[in-house]
Amino acid sequence: MAIAQSLSRREFLLSTGALVVSTAAGVSQVFAQAGPPAVHAPPPPQFPSPEQLDSWIAILPDGSAEAFFGKMDMGQGLEVAIAQVVAEELDMAVEHVTVRMGDTAITCNQGGASGSTGVSLGAKPLRNAAAEARRILLQRAAVSLRVPADKLSVANGIVTTGDTPSRSVTYGELVGGKHFDAQVEWNKQVGNFMDVKGQARPKALSDYQLVGKSVPRRDVAGKIFGTADYVTDIRVPGMLHARMIRPPTAGSTIASINADSIKNARVIRQDEFLAVVADREWDAIEAARTLEVKWTPHPTGPFPGADGLHDHIRDAPVVKREEATKKGDPEAAFKAAARIVAAEYRWPLQSHASMGPACAVADVKSDAATIWTGSQKPHSTRDGVAKLLGLPPEKVRGVWVMGPGSYGRNDAGDAAMDAAYLSKLTGRPVRVQGMRADGTGWDPKGAACVHRARAGLDASGKVVAYEFVSKGLSRVNVMFNESDPRDCLAGMTLGLPLNPGTGLGTPSESYSFAAKLLAWEVVPPLLERCSPLRTSHLRDPLGPEVHFGSEQFIDEIAAAVKTDPVEFRLQYITAPRDAAVVKAAAQKAGWTARKGPTHRVHSKVGAKVFHGRGIAYAQRGDTVVAVIADVEVYPREGRVWARKFTVAHDCGLIINPQSLRQTIEGNVVQGLSRTLFEEVRFDRDTVKSVDWASYPILEMRDAPEEVDIVLINSTDVAPSGAGEPTMRCVPAAVANAFWDATGVRMRQVPLSPPRVKAALAHL
Repeated sequence: MAIAQSLSRREFLLSTGALVVSTAAGVSQVFAQAGPPAVHAPPPPQFPSPEQLDSWIAILPDGSAEAFFGKMDMGQGLEVAIAQVVAEELDMAVEHVTVRMGDTAITCNQGGASGSTGVSLGAKPLRNAAAEARRILLQRAAVSLRVPADKLSVANGIVTTGDTPSRSVTYGELVGGKHFDAQVEWNKQVGNFMDVKGQARPKALSDYQLVGKSVPRRDVAGKIFGTADYVTDIRVPGMLHARMIRPPTAGSTIASINADSIKNARVIRQDEFLAVVADREWDAIEAARTLEVKWTPHPTGPFPGADGLHDHIRDAPVVKREEATKKGDPEAAFKAAARIVAAEYRWPLQSHASMGPACAVADVKSDAATIWTGSQKPHSTRDGVAKLLGLPPEKVRGVWVMGPGSYGRNDAGDAAMDAAYLSKLTGRPVRVQGMRADGTGWDPKGAACVHRARAGLDASGKVVAYEFVSKGLSRVNVMFNESDPRDCLAGMTLGLPLNPGTGLGTPSESYSFAAKLLAWEVVPPLLERCSPLRTSHLRDPLGPEVHFGSEQFIDEIAAAVKTDPVEFRLQYITAPRDAAVVKAAAQKAGWTARKGPTHRVHSKVGAKVFHGRGIAYAQRGDTVVAVIADVEVYPREGRVWARKFTVAHDCGLIINPQSLRQTIEGNVVQGLSRTLFEEVRFDRDTVKSVDWASYPILEMRDAPEEVDIVLINSTDVAPSGAGEPTMRCVPAAVANAFWDATGVRMRQVPLSPPRVKAALAHL
């Protein structure tokens, strides 16, 4: 159990006795002590400012360092990668660098964890800040040792002169009350991603000693032995426990409430916002179960039902269309083509299905608030809570505490808003904990879509026209973070104006066709307000969905012209890095040419088993991935076992190879689960997928027995992200392998046992 404390950045730094480089107009100072700083020393900022170096780096009296990182780690080992980058620039041992993450009181807003930008964008300011801190420390050492700074060297946080005998001073011994000019320049980019620069130039790649090494992660033991604190462990004195009451059917509104049906708890209602609170959690659970609420149902039922979803999308009006890529005159090229190849692919709604439902704790005072949240964007949580409560952002502190999972916009943001509003209404700290049905049933869903693909071939089989159009629900019907309460259930139930976004996506690849069109179309949401089928970001938003269609269609074109899938891709890929990744995967997997289904069959325990192999490739930003899946298909069971994956991965400069491999493996497993099992089921007004039985995910039996990884370390390319790229290749690689094994195309996810058995009934 973690006892939550409200500790400001100033209080934190003073209590630890840090060397903090602080700046103000014309004045800067370094200070470190257990007591207060000298009167003339500017204090650390209460609301971290990116222009100040001490918003990024602190050196403690013992010579260790703390890095203030405005993102957080969702389990990929990002913390240790940031520590490596900072230690590299400071010339310190990596174990002497602590990374403080995702606390708005002590970290700048770096846009949260998303877009595979933890290292690619998140590490940039820390790298530059650490280099600048080292420069300042060397200047101070030059004064102390009476040697020019360029004659000094640093190793393990110890500055030496190189004399005989050598003189030295540690970073810790350099702590004093003198001033430094430690202001840095900063450049704010889209989504609060930022970079800062000081006078120092970071190290050259040739000088790296720590970056590129497999430094062990620090979080594993705490997770395995249960000693780590999760957001569910947070306790605040005087705290109430709460459960939200959601309508039993979508679109229902409250008609009446009978509070006499509960005991040891009270009802909190404001408009359609409904909850119960109690001093004991079990009392809140019981009250949520027994509270008598009469609901007025939606007049018709807002949903088409899961089986009618894709028909609904096909027929629905288009509210926005965007042609992301248009080359040549595709329509004219199609008319002139000797042959047309066409296909349609379908992707369902999917849930985050985090390991546990969301939890948040809020302590709201009249003029300030603190929120403990598992959200991957605690700064967005702060901003959303501030708007909901009518407080300035600097008066709200968002504290990230490890939660049950995220990878996109799950239910963590809703829990934080609910807790904050309940704390305001009750005047006490409030802990909101969802139940399993709340998490799986009410989280924002990954968007469903239908993909239409066409290719025009000339008489020789050359592709002269290519079209890929995705039509579906918006991936940002509610935005990808909770910075605006209008995008949360609390705001919607309170009647705040709606804030819908429209967006989908197109494939990311480098195929060059003479005429090419990539476009997307968005249809209206299934229910505008308070919908359990709201759509937003799920891990790699639209990546698996879109490439499931586009990379399968590339295979279908290759089959139509009787060309090996790898050879066909290499004919049309134009980017050298992309071609190199495809070749690396094929070489590692021992790919053999195939121009049609191999239909490799053998008997296993008296049943036919089909074996197949498929490939898919994609870009994500500056990262390039190719995945080859080796699958076994069991027609009698309807089972697809992706026995082995081979992944070639180029994400530029590699910081920590082992963490990168583990991140790729996580991508494969989650991507495989979404390919084979995951689909939100619902009828006209009720979501049926609310637990592990009704929303199955991958289990150990169906996990791959091997993930073989080729890491391409493109040192001339800045780190470009690994948290999501591999996932977008997994579904198409599996589907292509399924066709190679059986000769049957699976154009709809999931490749579930009933769907597979129906497709292979003739075998």
